[in-house]
Amino acid sequence: MSAGRDAFEFAGLPARVVFGAGSIKRLPDELDRLGLRRVVVISTPGQRELADDVAARLGENGLGTYSKAVMHVPVAVSAAAVAHLREVAADGCVTVGGGSATGLGKAVALETGLPLVALPTTYAGSEMTPVWGLTDEHGKRTGRDPRVAPRTVVYDPDLTAGLPVEISVTSAVNAMAHAVEAGYAPDGSPIVDLMAAEATRCLLGGIDALLGRPDSAAARVDLLRGAWLAGNCLGATTMGLHHKLCHLIGGLYDLNHAWTHTVLLPYVMDFNLGSGGELTALLERHGFHRSLADLGMPAAGIEAVADAAVAAPYANPKPVDRDAVRAIMAAAYRGSY
Repeated sequence: MSAGRDAFEFAGLPARVVFGAGSIKRLPDELDRLGLRRVVVISTPGQRELADDVAARLGENGLGTYSKAVMHVPVAVSAAAVAHLREVAADGCVTVGGGSATGLGKAVALETGLPLVALPTTYAGSEMTPVWGLTDEHGKRTGRDPRVAPRTVVYDPDLTAGLPVEISVTSAVNAMAHAVEAGYAPDGSPIVDLMAAEATRCLLGGIDALLGRPDSAAARVDLLRGAWLAGNCLGATTMGLHHKLCHLIGGLYDLNHAWTHTVLLPYVMDFNLGSGGELTALLERHGFHRSLADLGMPAAGIEAVADAAVAAPYANPKPVDRDAVRAIMAAAYRGSY
């Protein structure tokens, strides 16, 4: 994290946060607060059962579920979702799930301006940001727009209780990446540094506790709190090399988003901070050692990502050239330095 910032700007995002076990019961009241009366619930196919339960809680204000979200938000999927919400004359949507559901909800909000309420079930953290992403034949593009930031986020740790341990861990490392890069972001601030440090503490401790006891409710609370703080960091600052590479890899090869973060983060931390070892040791201690090759990236991806990463400028605390990116990618592809 930054040793100190003598000059900075900070603009807190206006999202309302409702946190605590059983908070899902407060969702109808939160929609009333926003004046929403015709709401579609968005999820992935795998979260359809939970989405149906959420829709049922909305009573006459619910317009059912739209369970077609997928990773990386392909433009065709986004267009179909927009068409559906317009067809049913929705006045808002609730996303239920992780980054895929939240991402599709954001794409809908970007196109329609409809207000968004997020009900996270993983530790992705994107629900706390105005950042959107869409993938087409040219790869993944991202941007920032205040219209896509959820108006309310309902964090209920009970909804993460059934999240498999592997997904929990990789989702939490995904969240940790936001905190790590916020710590050296050029537009950071003392408050972001504090949030990043606390997020990292909660996430590292939560991962270790969960892997020791998968049924630990306290670990799930720590992980969700860390994800919330890390998401705030992501929303308030500019991400660097790690996020650039993850977006490129995801857009080019459609690899699992959370696992890509988990594999790559220690190598980028080592390059930027010289301190990726603690995370590596924690993951290896519990059998979470993978490589980009294991995830399905072809060997040619090393050169392709290196070329693409230096083609457009982006913030990073250390200068980045093609050789540096290639070395990081090659190590992550092998799964060893």
